[in-house]
Amino acid sequence: MPPGPVSPLPMPPGPGAGYGKPSCGVCLLSDTSPADRLPVLPIKNAVVYPHVAMPITVGRAQSVAALEAAMARADRTLVVLAQRSTDAESPAPQDLYAVGTTAQIKLIGRTDNMLQIILHGVNRVQVIDFTPNPDFLEARVKPLPLPHDDSVEEEALQREVLELTGKYFALAHPEVHLNFPQAIAAGEDIMQLLYPLGQLLPLDTAAAQALLAASTLADTLQRMRDALLHEIQILELRHRIADQAQEKMTHEQRDYILRQQMHAIKQELGDTNPNEAETEELRKQLTDAGLPDEAMKEAVRELKRLEQIPIASPDYQVIRAHLELISELPWQQTTTDNLNLDNARQILDDDHYGLKEIKERIIEQLAVMKLNPDAKAPILCFVGPPGVGKTSLGQSIARALERKFERFSLGGMHDEAELRGHRRTYIGAMPGRIIQAVRRTKVKNPLLMLDEVDKLGHDFRGDPAAALMEILDPAQNYAFRDNYLDLPFDLSKVFFITTANATDTVPKPLLDRMETLHLSGYSGEEKMVIARRYLLPRQRREAGLNHEQFKVPDETILAVIQRYTREAGVRELERMLGRLARKVAVRFAGNDTTPVTVAITDLAEMLGPERYFAEERRKNLPPGVATGLAWTDAGGDVLYIEAIALPKGDKMTLTGHLGEVMKESAMAANSYVIAHVKELGITKTVPEAIHIHVPAGAIPKDGPSAGAPIAAALASLYTNLPIRSDTAMTGEITLSGLILPVGGIKEKILAARRAGIKRVILPKENHKDLQELPEHVRQEMEFILADRIEDVLQAAIIAQPRLHRERQC
Repeated sequence: MPPGPVSPLPMPPGPGAGYGKPSCGVCLLSDTSPADRLPVLPIKNAVVYPHVAMPITVGRAQSVAALEAAMARADRTLVVLAQRSTDAESPAPQDLYAVGTTAQIKLIGRTDNMLQIILHGVNRVQVIDFTPNPDFLEARVKPLPLPHDDSVEEEALQREVLELTGKYFALAHPEVHLNFPQAIAAGEDIMQLLYPLGQLLPLDTAAAQALLAASTLADTLQRMRDALLHEIQILELRHRIADQAQEKMTHEQRDYILRQQMHAIKQELGDTNPNEAETEELRKQLTDAGLPDEAMKEAVRELKRLEQIPIASPDYQVIRAHLELISELPWQQTTTDNLNLDNARQILDDDHYGLKEIKERIIEQLAVMKLNPDAKAPILCFVGPPGVGKTSLGQSIARALERKFERFSLGGMHDEAELRGHRRTYIGAMPGRIIQAVRRTKVKNPLLMLDEVDKLGHDFRGDPAAALMEILDPAQNYAFRDNYLDLPFDLSKVFFITTANATDTVPKPLLDRMETLHLSGYSGEEKMVIARRYLLPRQRREAGLNHEQFKVPDETILAVIQRYTREAGVRELERMLGRLARKVAVRFAGNDTTPVTVAITDLAEMLGPERYFAEERRKNLPPGVATGLAWTDAGGDVLYIEAIALPKGDKMTLTGHLGEVMKESAMAANSYVIAHVKELGITKTVPEAIHIHVPAGAIPKDGPSAGAPIAAALASLYTNLPIRSDTAMTGEITLSGLILPVGGIKEKILAARRAGIKRVILPKENHKDLQELPEHVRQEMEFILADRIEDVLQAAIIAQPRLHRERQC
């Protein structure tokens, strides 16, 4: 085992150092015949000087053998040579310096298979040659005296070395008071001071060996003088650094003493940066980021500030985080768009069923981008009920374009700083979510999807919708300034897509900046195809099943759609299919490997009782009840409007959690019917009090489209004639009897179809909306287009001959 790190035990300076000046020190070698050989002890990272005692740990077999040979000699003498390299474990003669020291073994002991010895250096020697020995190295050596000429130069050097030695000890060990003479007395050997001093100084092996191998006394003195001057300069600098740091410290800064000293070191060197490597790395990142001129100028200014601020200062971390954001933003990095129209069509068709209008609009945009690469990216707003595929459609667009995709939700956001960022003066400030999203994508032209734009809030902290207008406006977002970044950043290349369930709550100025694309609900047949193509295979994979193990026939899927879900989208349908898959997975996990085909009769056991019956139409409607159609965030719905006559009470009572617009529609319908009793064939006395109710009472309802069914219900009540149970209606009315167009036609018609209603009365101006319906739905259902209230009543109320006669006149 090689010798461990050497811890020298130098003797105190002055005559008689160490074990004293041995009287036989010279004769030990002079009495030895030149033919005699001495064992060689190689040592690492150290040099043994004459007149100096040194403890050494010996573990290598070669070194142990040399020690044993030396102990066998009467004088216990060997030659100590320093190794040129620490890598050699069994050093050869060429691995050793030629000048070394003869030394006596003064003490030897053993601990843990290692020998602990103390050597006392005697004379400086030079190797004549090495003699072969299989166990250890042996060498013939000759004394190497140190010539001197007692010149004035030597005397001057001696005095300067003595003076510097005193100064060195005063700086290095101020607690030890040593009085060094200014000159060496006659007959005294200055080397007894120089060699122990050389052992004390932190010299590397090469410098220590050069001191031992110096050719003359003057050379030795010069080397010692240079070494002392170097160490004194370092000590003086350390003291100056400590003094400067101490002046700057306050009571609260004592914990940062080491950082202050480091700062003072950098000041002394002319570089006040406390973390040079980190600063240089930041500088390199900023250079490589391709910043615009304005941003680069600001970044350089901030970087200079960072170099002047202590690392313990709170401002240091703020500036550093700001510079890291600047360096990590994609100022120039972009992805190349894949503008292959056929590829885009294939991806959109693979990921989504139907949505023809949406897909055509996306293909149109790709065509424009292909012909005009500088065209501004559109801001699309997908509007539709939950679960119709708005978010997944954005992912498909990103995949078709081969752009980076990032999304976050705007729902419930009240603080505009979440979009614009916080000013850096605040504790915990951070960039806005737009800049953070661009930072994560690492390109300046990602596709960003902002979900639930219709659920933005606003309060005393600001209006996020107002901030969003600047972000989405192509005329402004080319130089968007985030409050935290405080530099213009180009968002014009970002492909923004927003989603909403409805546009009613979206501020009009914001809505004006977006192109609205409506995603309506799916019909039962469309849900069937979606379940077969996408939902069922995905749930099989997630449950760890294959097609042979788990099958769901089309009639079973249709039963799940009709009896266990009521939604415009397919989210609940996928949950139901996932539940079926998990039920089957439990069987296979229990070692039952029989393939499962889920039948309709199995649904009650696997999914529980049927959940929905309410949409099934009422078979027979009494007078005063009409079937209306409503639009909700979850798609369309069927509403039954009920009216009864009261003997007394308020003129009109409205219940069912109705909104103000719906209440006004009821009052307008009642006023029109009462004003036209003769034309409508009402022969009975109109009751003084009526009560109108729209179940279910716990669900809020509002909107103008209930005007037509309310008027029909009142006319049915006053004429005591029922309304056809297979007919539903929608439309806004006026006091002059007109039927005005309404929205949500596709969702309403699909809701009527789910309820088994085959006839729908619509405002005449809504005929264009019928084109959005699937072909099989248009063929299956009957649509009556009404221009006036009389058209509605004629198509809805059973057996009203007088009304028919009036219309014919």
